Amino acid sequence: MSVLELIAEGAPPARFEELLATARRGKVSDRALAELDRAVRLASSARALIGHAQQREAGLAALVDTAHDLTLVHDMETLLHETTRRARRLLNIDMAYIGLRDADDARRASTIRAAEGETTSRSVGLRTAAEFGLGGLVQQTRAPAWSPDYLADGDLPHSAEIDDVVRAEGLHAILAVPLGHGTRVFGTLYAADRKVRHFTPDEISLLRSLGRLAGVAIERARLLEETRAEVTELELDTSRARSSLDEQRRGEAAYIRLIDLVLDGCDPGTLAEAAAAELSGTLVVRDCVGRTVVVTGTPPDLDEDDILRWTYDAHAAGRPVPMSAGGWVAPVTAGGENLGAALLIPDEPLTDGFGVRLLQLAARAVALILLLQRTATVAHDRIRDELFEELLGDIGPRPRQLVSRAHRLGIAVDEPHVVIVARPEGGPQGRADAWASSYAHRLSGLAKRRDGCLTLLVPGEDALAAATSAAAELTPLVGSPVTVGAAGPVSGPDRVSRAHREALSCLEALTELGNTGCVATPQQMGFLGVLLSETHGVDDYVESVIGPVLDYDTHRFTELARTLDAYFASSASPTRAASDLHVHPNTVSRRLERITELLGADWQNPERALEIQLALRLHRTRRTLRHRQAAPGGQGGAEDPGSRKGWGPGGQADSLHP
Repeated sequence: MSVLELIAEGAPPARFEELLATARRGKVSDRALAELDRAVRLASSARALIGHAQQREAGLAALVDTAHDLTLVHDMETLLHETTRRARRLLNIDMAYIGLRDADDARRASTIRAAEGETTSRSVGLRTAAEFGLGGLVQQTRAPAWSPDYLADGDLPHSAEIDDVVRAEGLHAILAVPLGHGTRVFGTLYAADRKVRHFTPDEISLLRSLGRLAGVAIERARLLEETRAEVTELELDTSRARSSLDEQRRGEAAYIRLIDLVLDGCDPGTLAEAAAAELSGTLVVRDCVGRTVVVTGTPPDLDEDDILRWTYDAHAAGRPVPMSAGGWVAPVTAGGENLGAALLIPDEPLTDGFGVRLLQLAARAVALILLLQRTATVAHDRIRDELFEELLGDIGPRPRQLVSRAHRLGIAVDEPHVVIVARPEGGPQGRADAWASSYAHRLSGLAKRRDGCLTLLVPGEDALAAATSAAAELTPLVGSPVTVGAAGPVSGPDRVSRAHREALSCLEALTELGNTGCVATPQQMGFLGVLLSETHGVDDYVESVIGPVLDYDTHRFTELARTLDAYFASSASPTRAASDLHVHPNTVSRRLERITELLGADWQNPERALEIQLALRLHRTRRTLRHRQAAPGGQGGAEDPGSRKGWGPGGQADSLHP
């Protein structure tokens, strides 16, 4: 009864031992003493069971409190720290930490995200591979794993990184349980002590339960964060949509105001002023040939070549393009027709799409008013294209009709013109087409893309100079070499197609010879020009190469041409040439000096020498054929009165003077 009374009172263990000691000192039989001792032992067992139940009840109560507290935490980092703090209190341990699997890591590694009770800074941020440590076992088995002394446990898969941190923290006993939701495990909850410790099943079960609760809370926090991100994105989308709608309404209102001005019959200057006020900047309107039509405010200080390049880019892209220093260029077009460009120098850089969109709308309003003013000009350009196509074709109306039509378009096709065929070896095609149209308008010529090349007919008497000028202007615009063939000058519409064929032949010859990016005319290509040209024949070739020598022989009755022939026949030896000519070597030397004065100092260079020898051969053959025709039985009658003197078929000279 005394033992039961002590149990009922909840007496400490010392009271039971005191009762047993009192009985031993008194006059109690051995049997009664043995029964009392057994009762005390049973009471101790009962008290242990009651204490264990109370401890378990306290743990469960603390777990319930933890679950309640975790439901109140919505931030992921706060939730992780709260979980580690609760784990440390539940098990009365030195340290608790959480590792979460890296979602974007194919190796399924984990990173320590939160810790409680750590003594170094090496724990948080530690990356652990999936195949090492207690965390690796938990991830593989989805069950708790523990060790009373981690570093001394040889059955665990150790790694140097994990062991270094465990050693730095002074940990021995470690318990790890999975963190997850449903069948998915995404992390590990660790409980560690700095002394060797054997975890009881109740402790393992308690931490496992905390892991389940924390897993649900972490998953809920993750979903909540994703939901918040989606809501934030939706709010941003809504805000952007509202801003876009407001901008569209503002742009529509501004466009309506500009169109009303156009319909009221305003001039381009008034329209540009209104557009500049809407855009808050300086607006420059240029026509299709690059002339400035309207400027509002202070004219911008920009390089003309840069403006042309940006204008061609804008027309090629079909939308506004940025310039340097925050400016923009918008194409002014109508139905694909290039009417010009609108340059905007804003007071403040355009950082959003509204300003660019408003500039594009303003350019359309400018295009409308220019189109109303240039309806006849648009038809005029179509007529120009049709005229050029007829000039380039083999079949067309009578020349007088073409001349009259060209004069009505402001093109004097009956005066000297040259034909240029240019082929850019790269770069934007739209920029090259826009340049060709502008270039032809500036020079009062014609332009057209034909057979993949830019074909131009421009006034001029020097085909090489015109082609070089066009190539110099087009090359930097397209950013690549330009191969150009040119021919002319020609006067009259019936000769344009022939000059076009010659220019195209020069272009093809440059390509075949591997000289892309160069400029050539039939006259420039030497004896190849005789083959390529339909107008530059043998007489022209001989005249261009040795004409000064033949003229000198004709007027001075000398033998310079014959001396040249003997000089080349003797392998450029003056002595042997003198022997063949039966003159003194000094005479040959003086004649060669005279030839140098007439042909230039480079006449003995290999290329010039080859041209001169070919011209001499053609001249001699032509003379022989003409004398044969003039001989009895010949078909040609008398010799051409315009033929040159100074070197007869028999080799006799009219004079022996040098």
